[in-house]
Amino acid sequence: MHAVLNSNRILVDHNYFASCPRGLEDILIQELSQIDASEIKKTDGGVSFSGSLETLYKANLSSRIATRILCRVKAGNYIKEDDIYNAALSVMWTDLFDISKTIKVSTTGIQCPLKSIDFMTLRIKDAVCDQFRSKINRRPDVAVRDPDVRIHLFLEKNTFQLYIDSSGMALYQRGFRKDSVEAPLRENLAAGIIYLSGWVPGEAFLDPMCGSGTFLIEASMIATNQAPGLKRNFGFENWKNFDSNLLKGLKLSYQAQIIKREPLNVYGSDKDIRAIRVAKKNLEAAGLDNSVKLSCKEFNQITAPEGAGVLVTNPPYGIRIGEDDELAEIYPLWASTLKNIFAGWRTYFLTSDLRMPKLMRLSPSKKTPLYNGALDCRLFEIKMVAGSNRK
Repeated sequence: MHAVLNSNRILVDHNYFASCPRGLEDILIQELSQIDASEIKKTDGGVSFSGSLETLYKANLSSRIATRILCRVKAGNYIKEDDIYNAALSVMWTDLFDISKTIKVSTTGIQCPLKSIDFMTLRIKDAVCDQFRSKINRRPDVAVRDPDVRIHLFLEKNTFQLYIDSSGMALYQRGFRKDSVEAPLRENLAAGIIYLSGWVPGEAFLDPMCGSGTFLIEASMIATNQAPGLKRNFGFENWKNFDSNLLKGLKLSYQAQIIKREPLNVYGSDKDIRAIRVAKKNLEAAGLDNSVKLSCKEFNQITAPEGAGVLVTNPPYGIRIGEDDELAEIYPLWASTLKNIFAGWRTYFLTSDLRMPKLMRLSPSKKTPLYNGALDCRLFEIKMVAGSNRK
C-alpha cells in the first residue's frame, strides 16, 4: 500500500518501517501492538507496520525502542538507475511538503548491483527537484545538516523502497540530554536492555557506572510512564498534512498518563565526579532529578541499596578503557563486589569484551547478542546467589 491522500491532503493510511537496534525487534513489536498498528512484520533491524496518521504520531511519541519511523511513498522493482529515478519522479512531492522546506536524501543498499550508491542518492535528489520545477518552476534547497525533510532510499538486489522520514532527528534523541561523557549509550538501546532485564518499577535499579545517566533516565521514564517523545519535535511537523491539533491532543493524553512515583528506587554511581555532574544535569533536564539517588564511588566501594534488585550497566571495555591487561585486573575485583555485596540481585553487563564472564569467574545465565552502534556486544545476565557462583 502506497501513500494515500484525500482532497484535504490528509494521509489516510500508510505502510511504515520502524528501525531499531538489532536484537530489540521483538520489544518494538510489543510497543507497536499497543498503539493499534496493523500488518506488523519483523525484519532484521526493524519492524514494518501499517496504520493511520494517529498511529504514526503515537509511534513517534511513545516508542522507547525505535530509531526512526519511515513512511513509504514508493516501492517496486528496478534493473537500472533510471527505473528508480522515474519512480521517484512520479511521487507527488509537492503534495507532501512545501518548497520552503530543505531536503536531504540518503541511500542504503544490500546486495545492490548498481555501481554507485552515492550516484543513486544524487538521482533521487534530482527527481525531487525536477518534480518541483515541473510543478512550480522552483526547487527546494538541500541541507546536509538538520534538513526539514529527510528522504531515504533502500535498495536490495532488484527491489527498492522509497521513504519519507517522519521522525526527523533519531528518536533516541529524547530532547533533554544536555551533555555526555565519552561514548554515551544510545537511549533506545538502554531502554531495550532494561526491558530485557525484566526490571519492573518498584524493584531497586542500580547502574554502578552510570556515565551521563542514560540507564537511570530511561528506567525513571519507564517507572513514571513518561512517553519519551514529549519534549522534542518531529519530521512530520514539516509535512503539508501535519495535524497540529492531533499532535497536541496526543501529547496531552500522554502527559495525563504520567505517574507520580517518588522515590523511584533508582540509584546511580560513578567513580568520575564529572560523570555524576553530567548525569545530574541530564536528570534535571528530564524533570527526574528528585527521583534518582547519585553517588561518586568506585564500583568496589558501593553498597547494595536494597537486599534484592536489578543492576544494569555498560562498563568500560576495550576502546573506552584502553588495555586488555587493565581490564583483566579489574574484572575479578568487580566479581568480588558482586559476590560479597549483591547476593540476591540480577546483574546485566553490556560489553563487547566476550572474555568478561570467564575472567570474572562467574557463569552467565543468559547471553543476548546486541549491537552498540556497529559494535558487536553481548548482554550478560549474571544472577547473584548467596555463596559461590563459580563454574
